[in-house]
Amino acid sequence: GTIGTIGMSSAANHASNNASQEALEALPTAAILAELRRRLDCLNKPEKRLILIGPPGSGKGTQSPMIKSDNCLCHLATGDMLRAAVAAQTPLGLEAKRAMESGALVSDEIVVGLIAEATKAPECRTGFVLDGFPRTVTQAEKLTEMMATRGQTIDAVLNFAVPDSVLVERITGRWVHPASGRSYHEKFAPPKVAGVDDVTGEPLVRRKDDNAETLKRRLAEFHASTAPVVAYFGDKVKTIEANAPQEKVAAQVRAALA
Repeated sequence: GTIGTIGMSSAANHASNNASQEALEALPTAAILAELRRRLDCLNKPEKRLILIGPPGSGKGTQSPMIKSDNCLCHLATGDMLRAAVAAQTPLGLEAKRAMESGALVSDEIVVGLIAEATKAPECRTGFVLDGFPRTVTQAEKLTEMMATRGQTIDAVLNFAVPDSVLVERITGRWVHPASGRSYHEKFAPPKVAGVDDVTGEPLVRRKDDNAETLKRRLAEFHASTAPVVAYFGDKVKTIEANAPQEKVAAQVRAALA
């Protein structure tokens, strides 16, 4: 059985190498050269290990791809990492799955373990952007301990600050077309006709979590848990005034990381 499996896996590897070779051949030369230039540039980038903190609707999700590509970092969102580990059935993934199935929270040790594993990937060589973790001081301490075993530290914490009233307006004004996922905002990006989708004319709905009461509760929880985390990282924290147009937020982020 083993020999057969080895034969199969090398055949599968061969097939996937061929597929990636074909994908490369299909790319225009300019795109390959641009990617090569990007990789060479990345060799000269200083290492950076960053944490993004911000309430729901603060726009950190919009900025993280730019932070990642500008600084040649890998992007680590703990939710995605958990789902991937569970799907891949890694030892930590199986442990996490057991916790979730029993209705328990996934322990901080498991999450920090996932971060430790993920950061060994080649694309994390220059560093990473951690999005949505740590959320408590205990998690911050465990992350710091794990990194200390590698002689590493967090270089900067970007704190995306937006007044609660603005977040409430941003989120409670959202209307969604469920079938397509198109979203509108009654003030910032309204549909052509109030309450209906531009393309299909079907009715728009509000997500049940997009109401002021739910949001105010989530924001209160967010501030209560993250204020101590911000205090823990002290002078590594750079506050980004995120209640501004995207370009202005991006410029603040670049300045904070320069």
